[in-house]
Amino acid sequence: MILLRLAIRSLISRRITVGLTVLAIALSTALFLGVEKVRTGARASFADTISDTDLIIGARTGGVQLLLYSVFRIGNATNNITWESYEDVISQPGVAWAVPISLGDSHRGFRVMGTTAAYFDRYKYRGGQDLTLAEGNRFDDLFDTVIGADVARQLGYRIGDPIVVAHGLASFTEHDDKPFRVAGILAKTGTPVDRTVIVSLKAIEAIHVDWQEGAQSANPVSADAVRGMDLAPSAITAAMIGVESPLQVFRLQRAINEYREEPLMAVIPGVALQELWEIVGVAETALFGVSAMVVATALIGMAAMIFSGLNERRREMAIFRAVGARPGTILGLLVLEAALMAAAGAALGVALLYTGLWIARPYVDAAFGLYLPISALTPREWAGIAAVVAGGTLVGFFPAIRAYRISLADGMTIRT
Repeated sequence: MILLRLAIRSLISRRITVGLTVLAIALSTALFLGVEKVRTGARASFADTISDTDLIIGARTGGVQLLLYSVFRIGNATNNITWESYEDVISQPGVAWAVPISLGDSHRGFRVMGTTAAYFDRYKYRGGQDLTLAEGNRFDDLFDTVIGADVARQLGYRIGDPIVVAHGLASFTEHDDKPFRVAGILAKTGTPVDRTVIVSLKAIEAIHVDWQEGAQSANPVSADAVRGMDLAPSAITAAMIGVESPLQVFRLQRAINEYREEPLMAVIPGVALQELWEIVGVAETALFGVSAMVVATALIGMAAMIFSGLNERRREMAIFRAVGARPGTILGLLVLEAALMAAAGAALGVALLYTGLWIARPYVDAAFGLYLPISALTPREWAGIAAVVAGGTLVGFFPAIRAYRISLADGMTIRT
């Protein structure tokens, strides 16, 4: 207890330099824990891109590729699914609902997706949240469209504005004879839906009725004339499927993968997301390494501060020795001071972390769709805090050993 009181009073007497050192450790600890919170939040947000969907079906390809183009709108499908096969699959026992998806066109860098009105009811994200409209309504007319929040923000669209869809993803040919109208704008979700232009499945067929082999025919069909045509789709890109019972997921997946009419594939979104995260999760290691180096730099700075202060404290150490303190006591005092600074910095870092989370969470969620939950520290985070305190105690040993070796006469000598 005497040594603890001495250490505390010594730190208070040097409160300015000690305070700056504690602040540096606190900021580095807050950064370290903040990176961990962002990492876990990003992983959770990534896993919650799509929820409550049991299977995603598409043409036979890799599971990750199917997930990328159907959910994340990245890449292209190797082939389409015929409408007959889709109807055959969803008519199988155990299928509770299905939502078809048609991809292939674009609008000023954003993907255009054709689907049915059921998409707005069945697509869930972040543990079951529904899509909500920030403005307007769902598409009612054939040439109505609902756009994501990022599309509206980046292109400055409002309800009622016209949209012309381009044929393909990197094409300069547009379906300008059949423009769409913005009927609704979705609220921010933090998912690929934010960057999607959603139209009806019939609208996709309508804008392509007079197209063959990537080019419009010499006698185009007008927008008014196409309304009276049969716009039943001939093929789709993928489909989301929900089953009546979780026990039926694997049976249905096997049946789709063994479908004989054409090569199809069904993936479980959660499994495919885990595979995808293992590919992109290398960034986790990089973030962890950067934050660990920041903490190490702060601890080295603390050791440098203690070293630089030893010359000023030579007489203080000599007085301790003169009144009977052993060299081991001097070593213990300096190590205890280092441990107290590291512990105070870690505690202040935790306080800064939760303050920052409380302030930044709504803005990060609105701007980036990254949900950062304010939850208790995980065992991994506690281990990180313990490592900071242990590291601070360890680096305190080096200046303490030097002070241990300083003789009593050295401390009493006046240097000029």
